[in-house]
Amino acid sequence: MNLPLKKISINMSYELTGKLLIKFDTTQRTESFKTREFVVEKSEDVNGKLITNYIKFQCVQDRTGIIDRVNVGDEIKVHFNIRGSKWEKDGRVSYFNNLDAWRIEQILKPGKEANIDNDYFEPLDTFTSSSEDAIDDLPF
Repeated sequence: MNLPLKKISINMSYELTGKLLIKFDTTQRTESFKTREFVVEKSEDVNGKLITNYIKFQCVQDRTGIIDRVNVGDEIKVHFNIRGSKWEKDGRVSYFNNLDAWRIEQILKPGKEANIDNDYFEPLDTFTSSSEDAIDDLPF
């Protein structure tokens, strides 16, 4: 019995909290594809020993600007997906993984204000009508 092959795609979201260590510039990989990388420092106590890891993430396409809202040294939470690829050249096969960040949150310490991205906020008067003839059809 021959079954048709199907490509199976599983998207699982992960998150990691740590300190933003480095932000790299956006790189135009091809005419239609761009990436931006950044590194998060994650320290944790393992049986009384402090272990520090340095995790490199990438943002792609329209997500390359999400790292602009936070500063190096800030505590952040990164929401990301794990992507894996297979690459073949000259009879050799290689596998590699990418941690694709799609959302970043700044973790606030007491007494510190959040960096607000004003591009995502509408002015308060956006939804008010300028017409004197506007009908108020709300039931209250």
